[in-house]
Amino acid sequence: MGRGKVELKRIENPTNRQVTFSKRRNGLLKKAFELSILCDAEVALLIFSPTGKAYQFSSHEMDRTIGRYRSEVGLYQPNNEGFRTMEIWRNEIDELKRTIDNLEATHRHIAGEDLGMLGMKELKQLERQLRVGVERVRSKKRRIISEHINMMKRRQKQLQEENTRLQKKLHELEEVGSANSRSVLGVNACDSFQRFVEQEGAEH
Repeated sequence: MGRGKVELKRIENPTNRQVTFSKRRNGLLKKAFELSILCDAEVALLIFSPTGKAYQFSSHEMDRTIGRYRSEVGLYQPNNEGFRTMEIWRNEIDELKRTIDNLEATHRHIAGEDLGMLGMKELKQLERQLRVGVERVRSKKRRIISEHINMMKRRQKQLQEENTRLQKKLHELEEVGSANSRSVLGVNACDSFQRFVEQEGAEH
């Protein structure tokens, strides 16, 4: 049976995409080399991986071949600094887009989405990542609970100390009040006795 027709669209799974890139890159470089030898052609090939790594093949000097191409198609030579700066920024933007795509794909896989393109190896790797992630979440949760318990214990101790201090203060106030009451009673008794003596003396 012949191979089925491959649908040409972006491979969503990062691992599968990288494997496909490596295989087809090597095949393309090999074809470029064979073309230059078999047909005495001047060939220059530049490939940038999704991570921005450059791969190249040139049957002659790469700069010479690129200069020849620019001359053939009527492109000016980018000697000004502004053009080079724009190229750098454009490459960085493309790299950021690729990184975002990879992160979004990974996020969907972690959420249990778009798993149809994943093989057994990728599924096992994803399972390990999820186990590690769950353990980290549990560890973080345990640490937060422990910190909360310790904080509550410190608060309980502070309240107990404050309660003890207030009880001591209250006891001191009660003792002062009791002493004042006894003093007032003594004065009243003396006054009553003095009035009684004065009344008796007046009658006699």
